[in-house]
Amino acid sequence: MTASAEAIWSGRLSGEVHALFKRFNDSLPFDRRLFEEDLDGSAAWARAIEKAGVLTKPERQRLEAAMEALREEVRRDPALLEQAEDEDIHSFVERELVTRVGDLGKKLHTGRSRNDQVATDLRLWAMKAIDDRISETQAAIHALVSLAERERDAVFPGYTHLQRAQPILFAHWCLAYVEMLRRDALRLGDARKRTSICPLGSAALAGTAYPIDRESLAVDLGFSAASANSLDAVGDRDFVAEILAAIAIESMHLSRFAEDLVFYASGEAALIELPDGLCSGSSIMPQKKNPDALELVRGKSGMQIGRLTGILATLKGLPMAYNKDLQEDKLPLFAAMDELSISLQVLPPLLEGLRVRRDRSRAAALADHSNATELADHLVAQGVPFREAHHQAGRLVAAAIARSVPLESLPIETIREVAPMATPKVFVDLTVDAALAKRGVVGGTAPDQIAARLARLRRPEQHRPEPITAEVRTATVEDLAGIKRLVDLWADAGENLPRSEEEILTSIRDFAVSTVDGRVVGCGALWLYTPSLAEIRSVGVDPDLHGGGIGSGIVEHLAAIAGKLRVERVFVLTRAPLFFERLGFRQVSVNGLPEKILKDCARCPKKHCCDEIAMVRTTFDPRST
Repeated sequence: MTASAEAIWSGRLSGEVHALFKRFNDSLPFDRRLFEEDLDGSAAWARAIEKAGVLTKPERQRLEAAMEALREEVRRDPALLEQAEDEDIHSFVERELVTRVGDLGKKLHTGRSRNDQVATDLRLWAMKAIDDRISETQAAIHALVSLAERERDAVFPGYTHLQRAQPILFAHWCLAYVEMLRRDALRLGDARKRTSICPLGSAALAGTAYPIDRESLAVDLGFSAASANSLDAVGDRDFVAEILAAIAIESMHLSRFAEDLVFYASGEAALIELPDGLCSGSSIMPQKKNPDALELVRGKSGMQIGRLTGILATLKGLPMAYNKDLQEDKLPLFAAMDELSISLQVLPPLLEGLRVRRDRSRAAALADHSNATELADHLVAQGVPFREAHHQAGRLVAAAIARSVPLESLPIETIREVAPMATPKVFVDLTVDAALAKRGVVGGTAPDQIAARLARLRRPEQHRPEPITAEVRTATVEDLAGIKRLVDLWADAGENLPRSEEEILTSIRDFAVSTVDGRVVGCGALWLYTPSLAEIRSVGVDPDLHGGGIGSGIVEHLAAIAGKLRVERVFVLTRAPLFFERLGFRQVSVNGLPEKILKDCARCPKKHCCDEIAMVRTTFDPRST
């Protein structure tokens, strides 16, 4: 084999590997996408086995330097990886390391199996890919909101059964897909939580025989926790199925979106105009403008559903732990991510170039007697029971069809022959503007509801509070009353544990405060549990100053103190994980924290239904000394 070495498992077997089996078995042609993740996992493993006494510090440093050199070399020349003939990405990395550092490269795999290695690599890759898809989903949402704002006054026909039903605003249609995509982003984020479990250290199936701190290893790699069972860890691909399920649902939404626009752009509907740059022509019919980009989005959704079905079928009959069948998990996941990505990326330019043909859409919204419900509602307002009003309106629709006129063109005398309770105000109620304005319930298509929803969707980026200039410092006894006020405030709200004045006074040196004009407007405390672990607790900010950077200033101040004390990590127990994620914290399992932390839980009013999330941040790297 050129550019490769003998198989790393070849000691048990004799003779050459059959060429057909090599083609059938080798996964490097597709799992080379895990190259960066394999290096990241290997570097973290080197640090873990150094702590376990397997490697010396110089050995670990040589290995990490060799891995970074390999990373840079492949980035400069991807052909090095693309032309290799190793069995898989793990074999490629190991062979290259042995070439660079000799037998030390063989030492790296101590206590590790390809089973936990590949599971770790794939989870790392999937977490990054999910983050990218969420960003692309948010960009598509932004494009839909921008289109809704630009066309917010455009009246549009609403459909059921592909029949014109009631008038809506085109912005209402846009915002319907915003809601779908928002759910899709949440589903992807939820799948990421269960993907963020570290299998490394599970070895082949029974767990590594070396004293590896798997919780620290998980944090080092950016996972939220270490896996709880080694058999499950190496054989589990639930996370792949869950990600594919989230992708399939989002792709289904994109398909429905595409189908709507294909229909709206058709010659029969002619309600919108698509940008030329995302359409194609015909090879034989010069007049054609084909919505190919949208049709491809629609077409790819079928394959996404197939990938989900395929992985479930692959997993359903597998015995416990790792089986080679699991090699088949990567191609559908890679392809699903790629195709969801391109489908999402095509939306912003398409939506930016889309134009509503307002005259036609308004006329279509009024056609086919789509204001018949307004007629029935008018009669209900005059005291007619709805079922009778519905019946009378239906008879009037039949009369209008017979005369080939819209409902509003029927004379009041004709209307009263069928609906005697009708008043001249019926002609106002039958207008499209009146029909839209009446749909003013939350979530309705009324212009004021659309405006309010757009304002809420834009608020996070358009209404950020200005940063507040505050002093952050270590607390003194003079700050006791201010700290107690904030602690009580947030304890009453169920966000913090209650602390007595005596408790606060006793630990006043552990507190930091943020002050504005001498007044305490924020507080927090740093509590040491072990020489390498501390908790940031009792964080509270004056409610009137939320969003001004007070809380983040307190957290950063306390984390800096921990770093100066050479405390390796700080953790929080919180119900506001997004706030702490922005400050560099990562979610972890509370089970990996010291037992005495749980003693505080006995005082918590939510101890039997805890909804707090444990999160950790590294403040000091002992390897840097």
